[in-house]
Amino acid sequence: MLIALSCASAPPLRGNDLEVSADLYRHVEHTYGAAARRRVERWRRLVATSMGKDERSKLEDVNRFFNELRFVSDRDHWGDRDYWATPLEFLGTNGGDCEDFSVAKYFTLKELGIPDDKLALTYVNSLKLKQAHMVVTYYPDTQQEPLVLDNIVPQIKPASFRKDLVPIYSFSGDSLWVAKQRGRGRFLGKADRSIKWKEMMDRMAQQRLRPIKRSTPRSDTLQKSSAQ
Repeated sequence: MLIALSCASAPPLRGNDLEVSADLYRHVEHTYGAAARRRVERWRRLVATSMGKDERSKLEDVNRFFNELRFVSDRDHWGDRDYWATPLEFLGTNGGDCEDFSVAKYFTLKELGIPDDKLALTYVNSLKLKQAHMVVTYYPDTQQEPLVLDNIVPQIKPASFRKDLVPIYSFSGDSLWVAKQRGRGRFLGKADRSIKWKEMMDRMAQQRLRPIKRSTPRSDTLQKSSAQ
């Protein structure tokens, strides 16, 4: 079992897992405000302009874009000890914690065509923060040292340069692994062992069709978000 972490309109574009329709744009604006809609539109423009670039440029674009959002704890933001926001919830509320940064980067990079076997969501122990943390890892090759995309350290660095992070688990949309600094590590099982992952994926599917109740954070953080 995975450990919990404490930590002008753009056109609709389709990807592996993401789609923003005109109705969904309206839902974002109605729920979170005009500034939130503009953030989602910027996200879609990012996808459009990055699509033809090389993989390293895609990593840089996506990492820089999402790292502009605010860090806020789940308890302060959602009134929940551990809530995994969808990319639309993260952008809509202009904030989230480490898994929200990582999930949004992961799905955006997948949409940009980076193969799933090159990407993973990785749990680490942050020696600096003295707590569990999540990052995205990118593998140029399955046996090569991964690069780390992190919301705390903005520069993308090889894992061996991140002495402050001790890997625990990695998983993708299909698989769960014991993490190692080099290579994928030992296979454990399916990613749906993570209840939070399944709940978040269910909300992503629902958000393509209709608003759902849990997509609105606490009113105090929403007011701060809508003003930005």
